[in-house]
Amino acid sequence: MGGVDKVFAPLGGEPLLLHATRPFQQCPLVDQIVVVVSGEHYEKCQHLAGKGEWSKVTDVCLGGERRQDSVAAGMERLKNFDWVIIHDGARPLVTADLIERGLEAAKETGAAAAAVPVTDTIKVVGKDEIVRQTPPRQNLRAVQTPQVFRFDVIQIAHKQDARDVTDDASLVERLGHRVKLYMGSYDNIKVTTPDDLALAEILLKKREK
Repeated sequence: MGGVDKVFAPLGGEPLLLHATRPFQQCPLVDQIVVVVSGEHYEKCQHLAGKGEWSKVTDVCLGGERRQDSVAAGMERLKNFDWVIIHDGARPLVTADLIERGLEAAKETGAAAAAVPVTDTIKVVGKDEIVRQTPPRQNLRAVQTPQVFRFDVIQIAHKQDARDVTDDASLVERLGHRVKLYMGSYDNIKVTTPDDLALAEILLKKREK
């Protein structure tokens, strides 16, 4: 991001993180929000939490070294909940519809994740960059967040598996637990580069119109 912190990058005149949390704030099915941040952003988030925009935010806590460490830190702040929804703060175009459909999908197996069919052909390569396999595209999905779990399922997954993962659904899969994928949105992009931020701005303006 060229030195710009993505979660506080300006999007539509507001910090990107506000866009990522607003649908959860507005969703009637969500009772509590915990925001997990790195140390340098703790005070900024505490300031946001003091405003009416974040009335459902009960905690702002520091994350850990890895993604799953941060998620585990956030879950420790939750009490007496049956379901937990995990979302990347760098996905500012999530919608209440995605959240609600995730909760509905998770009822089937206790675990669900938003995903979209891939539109490119995917190649599996070795360290030498030689193609080893071309999996059928119709069987491939690009996984997003929100990811929704029955609280006991995701809690056990985090306690029993210490290996690095890129998403929480992977931890649950390693338990042998079934994860239901439901249709995400191609607009639900993750902001990783300046080009992603520019695209998010265009998509946001399109949505507002």
